[in-house]
Amino acid sequence: MIIQSKRIWIVNTWCAGQLEIELGKIKRILPYRTIDADYDYGDKRIVPGFVDIHTHGAYGFDTNDAQEEGLRTWLKRVASEGVTGILPTTVTQSEEVLIAALKNVAHVVDKGYEGAEVLGIHLEGPYLNKNFKGAQPEQYCVQSNIEQFQRYWKASGHLIKIITMACERDTDYILTRFCVQNGIVVSQGHSGASAEEATMAIANGASSMTHVYNGMSPFRHREPGLTGSAFRFRNVYGEMVCDGNHSTLDALNNFFYAKGSDTGIMITDSLCVKGLPSGTKVLFGGNEIELYADGSAHLTATKGLAGSTLRMNMGLQILVEKALVPWQTAINSCTINPCRLLRIDDRKGSIQTGKDADLVVLNDDYSIDTTYGKGRILFDAKGEHYA
Repeated sequence: MIIQSKRIWIVNTWCAGQLEIELGKIKRILPYRTIDADYDYGDKRIVPGFVDIHTHGAYGFDTNDAQEEGLRTWLKRVASEGVTGILPTTVTQSEEVLIAALKNVAHVVDKGYEGAEVLGIHLEGPYLNKNFKGAQPEQYCVQSNIEQFQRYWKASGHLIKIITMACERDTDYILTRFCVQNGIVVSQGHSGASAEEATMAIANGASSMTHVYNGMSPFRHREPGLTGSAFRFRNVYGEMVCDGNHSTLDALNNFFYAKGSDTGIMITDSLCVKGLPSGTKVLFGGNEIELYADGSAHLTATKGLAGSTLRMNMGLQILVEKALVPWQTAINSCTINPCRLLRIDDRKGSIQTGKDADLVVLNDDYSIDTTYGKGRILFDAKGEHYA
């Protein structure tokens, strides 16, 4: 199959070209109109598929629900926002609930599915600091426990690729080191770490930070906290919910300019109310949340932010058009950067010969024309088609 466009994002610039796709891979990249194309997208932009490493659910499904059909529906429909890969993300709960959730993802992966690719699982909690729990249920925030984590890891079929934890509560960084030694990214989050404690966690292998600004010790000029460490350590990755609600546009701009183009990662942190009508109320981690008209989700008890309903393509629009983040920094944040963090950038995250044909055709208003996953059409706006 040959697809072509006058604007393909290749090696950090726009190129007029053709992509020859065979067996799910990009076989060749040719000059525009070299040979007859199967699909000609004209002036529409073709960019790498988006990767969301922190997303709890959508369309009425939450990862903790452990419902096979809910997960399958989510994977199909999320392609409508240009997403070709996700890490279904748990929320802190009892061991019984988390084991069931992890087994459900592993079961669906084992049986096969359609839509966005499951690139692993993000275990958010339960080893969190109760003082920075956010919407995580306090009663299930516990001290790190390597034996318990190994049960989670086994239940997931070794699909856990990221764990969010408060490393300052990990005695002697035992779990931190175990995860790093087994190829699991340790992301500091829901943490009250001081700058010194954050530094020690990084020294012991922590390589990312979860939804920077939110659920972490704030920056003060004499007590920089974990937020200050996110800016200080520019080679450490940092997630950012790019909805304009979790952080202001100025805060988004500050973060991405400080990080540069290589270590900022856009996430949705989306909840099960994504895609549902405003006013919807559901349980999230045992706590009731309500979807507001602006797309934000709040705890009904405290009115605090609980998560988002952000679509990845709209996050890109917010970064570029409203937060005034440079295009290369913004597009990297939802493509190559999460892939580098997961160590899958040898096959995903950019448009290059030999890589998976995970592609998004973007309209100028950032709406999605077509999403390709390994060369297959996962979503086509013309027919509202889902693979």
